[in-house]
Amino acid sequence: MANDEYDFLFKVVLIGDSGVGKSNLLSRFTRNEFNLDSKSTIGVEFATRSIQVDAKTIKAQIWDTAGQERYRAITSAYYRGAVGALLVYDISKHQTYENVTRWLKELRDHADSNIVIMLVGNKSDLRHLRAVPTEEAKQFASKAATYQNEKEKKDRLTPNPGENNLSFIETSALDASNVELAFQNILTEIYRIVSQKTGMQDDAKQGPSGTGISLAPTQAPGEQQKGAQCCT
Repeated sequence: MANDEYDFLFKVVLIGDSGVGKSNLLSRFTRNEFNLDSKSTIGVEFATRSIQVDAKTIKAQIWDTAGQERYRAITSAYYRGAVGALLVYDISKHQTYENVTRWLKELRDHADSNIVIMLVGNKSDLRHLRAVPTEEAKQFASKAATYQNEKEKKDRLTPNPGENNLSFIETSALDASNVELAFQNILTEIYRIVSQKTGMQDDAKQGPSGTGISLAPTQAPGEQQKGAQCCT
């Protein structure tokens, strides 16, 4: 398969406070680079990388934006079409972990209700400065979700409506610890969900152009336009 060919294209967004290492997670995964002096991202940027899952080529389009409040106006476009999100905090700065709740609410408000979310504790190399216990973050990832009313609870279309339904991992963009695993895991999970919902068959191989993809129930495979299943 040529470099520009793929079976699925998944848009994954990085969210979290400024300075937690989102840009370096992006560069480590897509280019195997780390910049110790990287400045806060201005506006939005994205990079791509393809991986193999079950002999299928999955092209990941990873989007990164600054966490500062003044850039919040771009959120609608930023989240549009995303099927996965890495919600990142810095294990050495408890405030960035406390703000995860706000980021999660923003994600629920703007993104598809079925988006796959992974909570990522970055900068695990700063273990001597750890301010967020691993177990505390794990418990948050799996704790019961809160709703303002029963209607909101019924309307929330997640596999487990009573849970935050987040996977969890700790990473270090500096020493590359678990970075590959984090992206592999979330992309594989998205692929599994999409495969089940589309009833993907061997004779339905997709090329690099075509229709959008959603994690919500979709039409039958035979009704889909020939082309790569894409998130945007």
